[in-house]
Amino acid sequence: MIQTLFGSLEQKPGFLDRMKQAVTRTRENLTERIEEIVPFNKEIDRNTLDDLEATLIAADLGTTTTLEVLEKLRHKADRKQIKDVAELKRLLKEELLAILTKAGSQPVRRVDGEPEVILVVGVNGTGKTTTIGKLAQVFRSDGKTVLMCAADTFRAAAIEQLEVWGQRTGTEIIKTKAGGDPSAVLYDALQAAKSRSTDYVVVDTAGRLHTKTNLMSELEKMRRTAGRIIPGAPHETLLVMDATTGQNGLQQARLFTESAGVTGIVLTKLDGTAKGGVVVAISRELGLPVRYVGVGEKAGDLLPFNPQEFVDSLFE
Repeated sequence: MIQTLFGSLEQKPGFLDRMKQAVTRTRENLTERIEEIVPFNKEIDRNTLDDLEATLIAADLGTTTTLEVLEKLRHKADRKQIKDVAELKRLLKEELLAILTKAGSQPVRRVDGEPEVILVVGVNGTGKTTTIGKLAQVFRSDGKTVLMCAADTFRAAAIEQLEVWGQRTGTEIIKTKAGGDPSAVLYDALQAAKSRSTDYVVVDTAGRLHTKTNLMSELEKMRRTAGRIIPGAPHETLLVMDATTGQNGLQQARLFTESAGVTGIVLTKLDGTAKGGVVVAISRELGLPVRYVGVGEKAGDLLPFNPQEFVDSLFE
């Protein structure tokens, strides 16, 4: 299961180092600005925290999350509980971790005796199809069998791209011709997975503009198809978001969350932005756990998300 998978990958050497490397720009910006705002060994007061507001917003925590965090810190400052910059960083870490932990408390449903079906949704350009290839690599590295379903039939390039990832990761793909019925190819994929006792079926879906109501209707049809063939499917619906779009991606995410039954987030291109705080904003605003983060272009550059290690990497 995905939860078990998290545990196995977190033990690999260099996991925390890779996360630190991915958020280098965010960490440098945060650390430098905090140390500029707070002179060494100076007690923290409300004025100091007011100066911190712009820094947190610049890291893409978002206005709502920033104000919520700072309000809690101001209460501590009023009671003289923040002695210096080291204490400020520690308390800031605690607040960010609390947000991530609350959002990540939703358990992954366990699946016994049936293929686990993961529907992957998101607008075009977020790295959705690439993420599916990387997910296949993650599962196969853990000794699981995987089938990829090319149900983004409206974009021929998506089928071709998934085929490339299939060759790269040694994963079989069930596909149809461009323009075919997405639910029909999903039906074929799930029947094949059942007959072969496959562990995971990872499904690519159309990623046209989120304002197209027919896209959401098609996703709902696919969900119904999956549930008829495998009770309880899809077991996970992952929304792929691009970290570099920051707050702009949140509105898209809200629409997908409402219409597609999203259960978790995959945040791509985390290594390409100085605004890694968007991870916290997503968790706070959507109330959804971040399941994975993309930190590069290679097959092994999709990391299972660990809130504690992420927060540590922002400050250490």
